Amino acid sequence: MLDKTLPDVTLSEFDGIRCMHLDSPWIQGTMTIKSPYAIELEYVQRMMAWLLFVPSTSVKERQALQLGLGTAAITKCCYKILGMKTTAVEINPKVVIVCRQWFKLPPSNNRLEVILADASQEVKSDRWLGKVDALAVDLYDHEAAAPVMDSLEFYANCRGTLTDDGVMTVNLFGRDNSYKASVAKMQQTFGVDCVWAFKPTREGNTVVMGFRTKPSVSREVLVQRADAIESRWAEGNLPAKKWLKLLSPIAV
Repeated sequence: MLDKTLPDVTLSEFDGIRCMHLDSPWIQGTMTIKSPYAIELEYVQRMMAWLLFVPSTSVKERQALQLGLGTAAITKCCYKILGMKTTAVEINPKVVIVCRQWFKLPPSNNRLEVILADASQEVKSDRWLGKVDALAVDLYDHEAAAPVMDSLEFYANCRGTLTDDGVMTVNLFGRDNSYKASVAKMQQTFGVDCVWAFKPTREGNTVVMGFRTKPSVSREVLVQRADAIESRWAEGNLPAKKWLKLLSPIAV
């Protein structure tokens, strides 16, 4: 039985783009109807920037975990385009139903899993301890005012899921006191040298990255990997060379 206390899901379409809403005008995610596995939104594309910090040849052997399904853009890209073992955690069963019906989310199989659960509880599970290479956190309520999960305990549990070279990417909306407080908690949990951020998008989304281990990749290697990402996974719509101009460690 569906939980009636969770927001209902509605759809809208314009110019070949399908959008999801949760009881509000705020867009919770999008999909290009003609290219359902490409990532449309700029901030969601940036949440794939962990690819710059691992060898391209190793990606298929890695585990992706997404907290907050949205329109399943990250989940579909990791599973369908990158070929990874992929799990998504979503608390609202209505979102999962709509993703399967309207956003081309494939059925679960031995490489793809959708878990109906509270993400803050799921990241505590021993199942994920040290097992996740790419952790995507995009947890906003239907008002999109502030992250639903943003405590020191939550970020510590997220860090605990990561492999030695694992990366957490988080969507933070806006650059107000909420943003600064969230970054401070990540720096306290991951270490100041292990937290990087993109410049905000025009819409106000800032993607922040937390590295389990301080990255030590040279600029030359990052450029080479950016080229490889754009050529190897062109279907994903991942502008990796642009990322290099917008991503840097957060100044203390």
